[in-house]
Amino acid sequence: MAARLLRRGLLRAPRPLPSSSPVTSQSSLLFSLSDHSREPSTSANSPPFSRPNLSCNSICCRRLSSLSEESHGPAAIDYRSTLQEDEYHRLANSTIHDLLEKLEEFGDSVEIDGFDVDYGNEVLTLKLGSLGTYVINKQTPNRQIWMSSPVSGPSRFDWDQNAQAWIYRRTKANLIQVLETELEKLCGQPISLS
Repeated sequence: MAARLLRRGLLRAPRPLPSSSPVTSQSSLLFSLSDHSREPSTSANSPPFSRPNLSCNSICCRRLSSLSEESHGPAAIDYRSTLQEDEYHRLANSTIHDLLEKLEEFGDSVEIDGFDVDYGNEVLTLKLGSLGTYVINKQTPNRQIWMSSPVSGPSRFDWDQNAQAWIYRRTKANLIQVLETELEKLCGQPISLS
């Protein structure tokens, strides 16, 4: 009797979709055996045990290719094709070195415990004591400048030829303007980094 129940349960198990199915290699197939409750045996002659309900209550198919790019932020752009590596290094180094000079000047004009500007291993670090720390560095494979901010979090800036500036594509924010705005709010004093 138990063997018969097991065979019947296995016959109800989900089977792979036929090859004519619209599900392709770019798809995800999810099986859910969501009802694992036990059903009592209904036959008077059968032993008093329960068997699992192996019916497939929910089968869900969803094409991964149907996910829109907007739901994951802007589409990736391969800037290697538009910005050569030597040009990228020239622009990024110039920007970071200009920021270093301006931030050192700014440090002389503000009274913040723990204010420190450091540049080493191509990483610019601005410490503002208890107000937080900024880290700005080059990301050569992506042709980007990355910034970690205590105010706005991580951002990745791409060089925009039209604006002649480093722009965060998700918000269209300019690296220099973001830093000026945030530092003015944090330090209570205007700053010009351009």
